[in-house]
Amino acid sequence: MNRFAKCIFVTAAILSLQAPLEVLGALPASAQTEAPATQTSEPSQAAMSKINAYVEFLNRSLRASESLQRYDSWVDMKKGPTGKERIIYGLYSLYDVRKEADAVTAAAAAEPKMPELDSAMLAYLETYQKLAPVIDRADKYYEREDYKSDKMEAGKAFHKDIAALAPDYWERRKAADAALRKEKVKLDLETLAALEKEQGRKARWQVRNVMFRAEAIMDLMPSNEKPVVDMPAYKQALDDYASAVREFDDYALAHPDSFHVFEDQPGSLLSKLRNFGEKLQKTKGDARKGRAGEDLEWLVNDYNMMVSTSQTATTFSKE
Repeated sequence: MNRFAKCIFVTAAILSLQAPLEVLGALPASAQTEAPATQTSEPSQAAMSKINAYVEFLNRSLRASESLQRYDSWVDMKKGPTGKERIIYGLYSLYDVRKEADAVTAAAAAEPKMPELDSAMLAYLETYQKLAPVIDRADKYYEREDYKSDKMEAGKAFHKDIAALAPDYWERRKAADAALRKEKVKLDLETLAALEKEQGRKARWQVRNVMFRAEAIMDLMPSNEKPVVDMPAYKQALDDYASAVREFDDYALAHPDSFHVFEDQPGSLLSKLRNFGEKLQKTKGDARKGRAGEDLEWLVNDYNMMVSTSQTATTFSKE
């Protein structure tokens, strides 16, 4: 697997699963806090709880995607392992997701109903629970290097199950991710409007607005499954983000010391996104061509840093 393929896989892994929501939602899983003082409607709180449960399971179960990607890096998926491969990497062990899986089942039955998302998450959970035991057993098999004593016999048997289950896993995970994004955007807009109504476009609103627009453009980044970027959509998302950053910067200039650590990050990311867009334009959005793919990992790192620092960005704000 080439360097670009690795890079865009990492991108998809990070961006497809935003961390649990506070009110608007751009927080790393390790930065969950108690509910903020701002009160939103009960339906919104219930919706946030549901989406958080889904996000936590998707984040935790992402290890299966990484394991399949590792397996695919050394196995011919059409033929299966032979034992004669130059390097046999095996797979990755999976995390214990029993608690998160139970939370998904409970969330799907809870209000408010989100038919498309609820159905997609249950379907993904079902497939994951079929695939996970196969990956775990295969991982132990390769870890013990049993293929050296059985001439890859068990490895070939594991491959049949992996090859049969992996397509459904990828399809259902993609569907769950898309449905989650759709519901999350609706909730983000609702909570952003509620925050503006209560506090106005002050520091907290500025951070949340910038992060909402940043997430929208990062969602358009190339992946292994979709390496060609929708350039009209990218341009529109970039324009929206640029507008949010200008308003953010104007507020920061008018209200010094409103933002902790975070202040320069939105503008820095904007500059890099513009340069990335210019490179993509030359290849008609195809990140496999030219040098656009080389910038991808840095963009993801910068965005993830913003996700992290946005949590404490207004800690010392006077407004």
